[in-house]
Amino acid sequence: MKKKILITAVFVLCFSAVFAYFADLNGNWTGMLSTPDGQEFPLNYTFKTDNGTLTGTAANPQGTVDLAEGKVKGDSLSFSIDVNGVKIPHTGKYFADGDSVSLNIDYQGMKFHTTLKRAVDKK
Repeated sequence: MKKKILITAVFVLCFSAVFAYFADLNGNWTGMLSTPDGQEFPLNYTFKTDNGTLTGTAANPQGTVDLAEGKVKGDSLSFSIDVNGVKIPHTGKYFADGDSVSLNIDYQGMKFHTTLKRAVDKK
């Protein structure tokens, strides 16, 4: 009986460790930004969190920029990027259950929304 309890406890701990590994914001994320005129632009973000600070990069076909003013509090995140002197604020929420990020982008008063999914490494 003790052996069954011990094995069950080990499995629960292993499952928890695996879930904790995948259930965080760190890593590569992808999504599409749709404009009102129907154009779509691929978005790629790399996020790294450290004690409430969010750093990383944002990339699209025009290039890569560093995240600035990045913050994480619970499941909420915010950061901005600078594209050719234009500050573009981003706010969002991380959903661990769906392993996704709901992201709102404010580009010079125009509001955009996208959903990011964790990028899958191609090997």
